[in-house]
Amino acid sequence: MSTSSSLPRLLIVDDEASIHHAFQRAFRGQDLEILTAMTAGTAEQITREQQPDAIVLDLHLPDATGLSTFQKLRSIDERIPIILITGHGTTDLAIEAIKQGAFEYLLKPLELPQLRELIETALQSSRLMRRPAALPEEAPAQLPGDQLIGSCSAMQDLYKGIGRVAAQDVTVLLLGESGTGKELVARAIYQHSHRASKPFLAINCAAIPEQLLESELFGHEKGAFTGADRKRIGKFEQCHGGTIFLDEVGELTPLTQAKILRLIQEQQFERVGGSETIRTDVRLIAATNAQLELMTDTGRFRKDLFFRLNVYSLRLPPLRDRGDDVSSLIQHFVRRFSVELGKTVRDIAPEAMQALQQYRWPGNIRELQSVLKQSLLQMQGAVLLPGHLPLHVQKNDDSGAESGGPVSEVALDVFVQKAIESGAENLYAMTLELMERELLMKVLKHTAGNQVQAARILGITRGSLRTKIRSLGISIGRSVWSDDEQAD
Repeated sequence: MSTSSSLPRLLIVDDEASIHHAFQRAFRGQDLEILTAMTAGTAEQITREQQPDAIVLDLHLPDATGLSTFQKLRSIDERIPIILITGHGTTDLAIEAIKQGAFEYLLKPLELPQLRELIETALQSSRLMRRPAALPEEAPAQLPGDQLIGSCSAMQDLYKGIGRVAAQDVTVLLLGESGTGKELVARAIYQHSHRASKPFLAINCAAIPEQLLESELFGHEKGAFTGADRKRIGKFEQCHGGTIFLDEVGELTPLTQAKILRLIQEQQFERVGGSETIRTDVRLIAATNAQLELMTDTGRFRKDLFFRLNVYSLRLPPLRDRGDDVSSLIQHFVRRFSVELGKTVRDIAPEAMQALQQYRWPGNIRELQSVLKQSLLQMQGAVLLPGHLPLHVQKNDDSGAESGGPVSEVALDVFVQKAIESGAENLYAMTLELMERELLMKVLKHTAGNQVQAARILGITRGSLRTKIRSLGISIGRSVWSDDEQAD
């Protein structure tokens, strides 16, 4: 990220002024700085001097054509995601560029929804590579990034484990409950490895429909299946030289498990529908909250793949077992979220701190973050009081027995008014998230937590439902509850 601006920077390289204007309109009002260049030379200068977080590049420029501009920009910093804009006659060049590490390509005319989604993904990828995932000895309080915080013995063992394995080019398996910070640990391993200057891609295996995951990872040939109207380069080919983080690896299908096993063993694979053997050099970090060893006993997960993934494993402790770390994390996130939400927090009342410390946090750090954000939004004054905390935290009740019920008109009015008073600038998204959470919880309660049935009622894939359940802070246990209501 650039040190002169807190906003992410997107560089548009195109010789058509209309394209520049289209991007300015598409992203007007968003927290994004748009940089523009009409020539390859200008693009190279801006990339060196202003360090954009992502680049959109037309392959045909007045002073350069083909892959020369892409190769020059990539040589400056291989971590910058570069999205190519191509005409119908240049897709072969785009495919070759993705083989060399380009992020993705779009065909003209540009489709706005696809464009926005792709750029958001590229900026997120850039953030994961650049934002420090700091270990304690690096004085995390001084770093503008994400920090691994805690001094309990389990966290000390985790830090030592990261230090031992980061420089070793071996597969790592991260184990632990949902919400314990596995992606952050994966980033710390990547950033302390010799591949830190190369790309890092994070893929949630549960978020991609089963029939598309193999293509996403390994690519496909044109005509490989219905809808495969062009060749696609997969993430393992695209990320050559870098690191791939596979989250929710327990969700892999048997076919995909077999292909990943071969990739780990031989660093080679074939695209879907293809016979050409592709060689790659990728480090794999995998994560799961499932009991993979038990899954191998029932045949749901290959034993040979488990052994290959489990070359070096790190277990992340649940928050309830981290003792005094909870206080440190509370202080850290209150400082961080008070800045994000524009709140002045001078102190945390002892009773509020006691309630936060005594709660068992079934949703771990993800739930803690959500509860603190919600509590800060409820604040009036400069002290966080027990009454600002969600009721289930005040009562130290993680059973989910009481439900807040659907969002009433009065409750929605209160939510909107508090968000406006707090200076919110993304109220539309906040409200949609609130309503979406209520919808999913109602359907999941109707199906008694049966996700297959709930996905069918909602008209979405089970993978999409699982992603929404996680991102919206919904848990399914003896009942269905959310981290804004009961737990993560």
